[in-house]
Amino acid sequence: MEKSRRTFIRQAALAGAGIMLTPKSWSAQSYKRIIGANDRVRVGVVGFSDRHKSSHVPSFMNHYKELNFDVVAVSDIWNKRREEGAALWKDKMQHDVKAYRNNEELYDSKTVDAVFISTADFQHARHCIEAVKAGCDAYVEKPFAETMEDNRAALKAVKESGKIVQIGSQRRSGANYHAANDFIRSGKFGPITMVELTWNVNQPGRWRRPELLSQLKEQDTDWKRFIMNRPYEDFDPRKYLEYRLFWPYSSGLAGQWMSHQIDTVHWFSGLKRPRSVVANGGIYMWKDGRRNWDTILAAFDYGPLEDPSTGFQVTFASRMHNGDEHPAEIYYSNGGELNLITNKVSPEGGLTQKMADAMHMKANLLPDLNLANTEQVVASANTGGDVLTSNHVRNWMECVRSRKQPNAPVEAGYSHSIANIMTNAAVHTGYKATFDEASQEVMANGKVFKY
Repeated sequence: MEKSRRTFIRQAALAGAGIMLTPKSWSAQSYKRIIGANDRVRVGVVGFSDRHKSSHVPSFMNHYKELNFDVVAVSDIWNKRREEGAALWKDKMQHDVKAYRNNEELYDSKTVDAVFISTADFQHARHCIEAVKAGCDAYVEKPFAETMEDNRAALKAVKESGKIVQIGSQRRSGANYHAANDFIRSGKFGPITMVELTWNVNQPGRWRRPELLSQLKEQDTDWKRFIMNRPYEDFDPRKYLEYRLFWPYSSGLAGQWMSHQIDTVHWFSGLKRPRSVVANGGIYMWKDGRRNWDTILAAFDYGPLEDPSTGFQVTFASRMHNGDEHPAEIYYSNGGELNLITNKVSPEGGLTQKMADAMHMKANLLPDLNLANTEQVVASANTGGDVLTSNHVRNWMECVRSRKQPNAPVEAGYSHSIANIMTNAAVHTGYKATFDEASQEVMANGKVFKY
């Protein structure tokens, strides 16, 4: 276990230096020993989005030749993006790439083995269901689901299909995050007592697409396909292109940013969900017609479900004004802190030996320790082919070959979605949100939360 961890960190460090190495277990020769390893994996693109263009494309290009992958198709319901996507991938792959009007046409063609899914937030789970039922593996962007109905249906479909699904929580492919997880789970950190998560930006145009709004015409897309299982509203190019601002097409700050950070809480602690969530906030700065808050503070209670006497608090704070684009994740124990801003473990704020002696108790004194620090979280709207995403896409591609579970399996998406939906319930009802384990439903004020 220790050897494999050291190997991972060494390879990630080389990747951070711009050197893409494959572990010995994934040499070109080893692929030949796998059934079907010589077959090219044919990839389709579901939604030619900004995220796909800026991050998936360069990440895929880092690895596709070595792993024998190819992009052969693009599905997008807007003709503009459909044509742009096919043209871009034709240039990258140096062969024709088929453009499909929708996913039904794409899957009916029987021409793809795997897909990238980077559509609107509320569509991810449903598009994942379509993919695995069509026999395809999938890389699915986060948030995985924005309602429990979609969350349960997608988890069930993936588990029944046996397909390889990587959730786009790229922190799970970072050496520093693996080192943090190893340290906490080793017991050296002591019990987690508090986690502070923050993610602030100051971009008036974040999630806005004013230059595209006039280009989108209802006749050039399929509005009914776009809204899927959400309540019907008349065509609105803002809700189509700026969906992150509009519930129920996105939960905004919670789904876009919190889902990344709360996923590490589940990973490091081994807990699957919060016990309760409360939230407050509002639209304090950007009065541009958005429905989703531009400022939020959410507090989570975590701990064993069967023992409410033990546990810890998590806070998530985010604002879209006066922000410096440096997401913060700090884990506290009574012995000190593990800081994923500085990638250091330290006794900062922890119990000292003198305090412990005075109380006649044993102190858990943390050392000053640097975590493996080879990847930096990129907080900009389009991260590019950053090392975390490149590592994560590669991990998915390797698992498509090996049929092993990827770093962020579907269960991780299911769990971060529960936390996300509980936050949404607290935001939209004003009540404390809880979770009914038997029904797998989010509850607020004694009622099942839906929208």
